[in-house]
Amino acid sequence: MKFGGVAVANGEKIRTVASMINQFREECERKSRRKSGKETEIILVTSAISTVTDTLLENAGKIAQEGNIEKVNEFVTVIKDKHDLVASEAIASKNELDSVKAEISEKVAEMEKALSGICLLGELTPRSLDYISSFGERLAAPILAGTLRSIGNGIDAVHLTGGEAGIITDEEYGNAQLAGKAEQEIRERIMPLLCDKKIPVVAGFTGETERGIMTTLGRGGSDYTATIIGAAVDADEIWLWKETEGIMSADPKIVKNARRIPYISYIEAMELSYFGASVLHPKVIEPVIKKEIPIRVKKLFNLEDEGTLIRKDTEKTKRAAKAITLIEDTSIINLTGTGVKSISDVAARIFSVLAANSVDSIMISQGSSELTISLVIKSAQLGRAISAIRSINAGGRIIRDFTSDSNVCAMGIVGAGMVGTPGVAGKIFSALGKEGISVIMISQGSSEFNISIVVRKEDAYRAVQAIHDVLGMGTTGMGTG
Repeated sequence: MKFGGVAVANGEKIRTVASMINQFREECERKSRRKSGKETEIILVTSAISTVTDTLLENAGKIAQEGNIEKVNEFVTVIKDKHDLVASEAIASKNELDSVKAEISEKVAEMEKALSGICLLGELTPRSLDYISSFGERLAAPILAGTLRSIGNGIDAVHLTGGEAGIITDEEYGNAQLAGKAEQEIRERIMPLLCDKKIPVVAGFTGETERGIMTTLGRGGSDYTATIIGAAVDADEIWLWKETEGIMSADPKIVKNARRIPYISYIEAMELSYFGASVLHPKVIEPVIKKEIPIRVKKLFNLEDEGTLIRKDTEKTKRAAKAITLIEDTSIINLTGTGVKSISDVAARIFSVLAANSVDSIMISQGSSELTISLVIKSAQLGRAISAIRSINAGGRIIRDFTSDSNVCAMGIVGAGMVGTPGVAGKIFSALGKEGISVIMISQGSSEFNISIVVRKEDAYRAVQAIHDVLGMGTTGMGTG
């Protein structure tokens, strides 16, 4: 089970999480006694307390820039007081609370030393940033474990960093990749705890290199932590507890008749996460595919909620598309080749230099006439992208012209039902035409699981609602999905 920042936002919510886990464990024990079957083993993954990671990142940058040691002391005191308060609200046992508070003090002292070094040097490296940002999860895990030990007749919970749980990574700080030995390490470190009837509470988002240096798995990486561990220990299911009822057909804040999707395949979920569905981390599906371990996205604090089940197989349904997602802060870049270079050479140079500058393409479209390439990126990366493109275009020998536009939004329409179904794109264009909305760019892969389009920002919400309605995503009675 993985719990996000909202689930552990304060002491009261952490107590609710602990009570729910205790209730689930007791129900499983009763079922086990009746059936004389295998006991249910539980592993927990926790995010940082809500907003803490953002606060750590923001203040680390300010401290490096300003070089004010007093700001370090002030900030560290704020972080310590926040976690002490949450622990006091969550943990009933005085002895347990004293122990957890002592650990909070110890970890905050470590953080203070690192921040002081950053302050004096006036430099914040990716490695240092990983170390600082890891403290959110590393401070939350002891509080959740302590709360579990202090409730009812007590649960034997033990907290671990990602590295201590066996998540061994490379040294790509900020977006670390798993090392080949990670699965074996996880099994060797987690399975003995389960055999001793302990509940591991793992700090999500964190890992470590073979040299023991702290790394992070990228923002939102606690979901990824859960599926990495779940796959390594051959879990029966992985549960991701979220604020929503599960995976929705659209953002309910935008689409009035958005509905929960009961079942979705791995490939559909990957398409949705890639295209901005915030309920899932983009890498979350990868670890479970080989072993076909189900993932269930469930609504917080509701054990009875079935949520959305994610498995390998696509389902047969009359509904062509299951969900539509929207990425709002995007920009489009249009590039025209000189005619001297082939389109392959132009594309190779463009994408190589963009990758070297950490610019990710969300969508790509190519026109053979005039060697044109259009691509969509996050607006935050636009400055880097333009500088990178200019760097390869000395004398205009490769790119004759390029333009950019940030007044756009990208959206992805996803569903296995689109495969081999004629007329889906026609319905989308017809619905947008009735709303007077122009499509700036369209892209569809040969798999047919995703149709991606770009529209003007001012048209985006109406476009999402129109497509959601014309493809019947909000209706029931069209198959199980």
